[in-house]
Amino acid sequence: MRGFPVALKQFFSFKRKIFLQESRSHSSLTECEALYRPRVQTEGAALRLLYIVNRDCLSMSKKSRSKIWFLVHSWLALPIWFFVLIVCVTGTLAVISKEIMWLANPEMRDNRPSDDAQRMSFEQIRATIERNEPDLIVGTIMQPDGDYFALSVFVTYPDGRSVPAYVNPYTGVIQGLTPSFDFRRFTRALHGWWLVPFTNGYSWGWYLVSILGLPLLASLVTGLVVYKKFWRGFFKPVRFSQGPRIFWGDLHRLSGVWSIWFIAVISITGTWFLIQAILGDNQISISSKSQVASIIPHSAVPLTADGRPAPTISLEKAVEIAKERIPGLEASFITPPFNAYSNMQVGGRSWYPLMFQTAEINPYSGEIAASHLLSDRNKLEFVTESMRPLHTGDFGGIWIKLIWAFFGLLLSMMVLSGLLIWSKRTALATLNALKRESRTNPATFTPASTPDTTRSPLATRTPENSL
Repeated sequence: MRGFPVALKQFFSFKRKIFLQESRSHSSLTECEALYRPRVQTEGAALRLLYIVNRDCLSMSKKSRSKIWFLVHSWLALPIWFFVLIVCVTGTLAVISKEIMWLANPEMRDNRPSDDAQRMSFEQIRATIERNEPDLIVGTIMQPDGDYFALSVFVTYPDGRSVPAYVNPYTGVIQGLTPSFDFRRFTRALHGWWLVPFTNGYSWGWYLVSILGLPLLASLVTGLVVYKKFWRGFFKPVRFSQGPRIFWGDLHRLSGVWSIWFIAVISITGTWFLIQAILGDNQISISSKSQVASIIPHSAVPLTADGRPAPTISLEKAVEIAKERIPGLEASFITPPFNAYSNMQVGGRSWYPLMFQTAEINPYSGEIAASHLLSDRNKLEFVTESMRPLHTGDFGGIWIKLIWAFFGLLLSMMVLSGLLIWSKRTALATLNALKRESRTNPATFTPASTPDTTRSPLATRTPENSL
């Protein structure tokens, strides 16, 4: 083993070269093998041990690089999940934004004058508005999802302005005008497309938000894989007294298991919005509904001797005709004719609350000119048209909205807790990696002296022995 001290010196020299140079690639390992493999056969077990140690050092170097890349990947994901958190919070507000406005704005309330007051019919509402405001033209009358809201009636002023007005459903009095941009529109625009304007097709903000459905769905799948037997966590309490790490971890798991169904609904419907935008921007339609409004032929319009408009059926009669055509219809909106050649339109929900059904009725004869019913949809339309109400919770009144808002808040807390846990863990891992790097690459590299047990022709413990 006379060559052992020389091999040891070459080993430390080569190791220092490897760790101080920037290039720590696979070629370094190949170079190491080429240098030391021929000596393994001649120098014996000691040199073979050094070869193995050196190989392990290079492998550790590769692992360190992998950890650094993983940390970089983790930090780059931080803005994405922070963005997801903002979208979840704004979505929760958007679900109940109209109810929040109802609390702050008395004009939006039904304002029942007395306990025995009865709601007016659509025809009575129109007649009252035209009597009180003769210069106004009454358009679409809508009943919002919730009988505690005032009616929304589109009225046109003599100067051409057409705005929705809050109308008392018991008195027919206009209580106020709907602003063009309010809190409800703000929260929905912020949540849906981050206020990015629609210029030519869907805005890029729509794409930016809807594409988040993919990582949200992926996090659901991976979370179920990581959290084995997740059903045991439904009733595990949150531990408040064992530090923030335990608290946020328990909150993340508890909110996650209770929100599984909600995360699936939101992520799938959000991904559909992405597909919808792609189809829309490429002029691809999967709807079976005709995009051309039905009109009344000129020959079918009745004429009067004095030249006045021909009499039409009442709005209530149109609702009755629509209910005969659509069993179980709850008419939530009606649109009077715009001119002598347009039909009346009545629409609302029936037994399937996620989709609207409509009927277009001839205002002179009362015949149904066109309709779009549940039976007219194919299976694909049943799925796609159900996406939006499932995403917004706007299909079952205040209780459905409150459920959606609660689980939206739960989802926001899950994302927040996961973000805090992940950020702290990534920060600590980054700090440890920096410390490890500083220990691995010191300014100088001085190997510890190793006693030589081999027999030497020189005397031991003399200056010559260190040559």
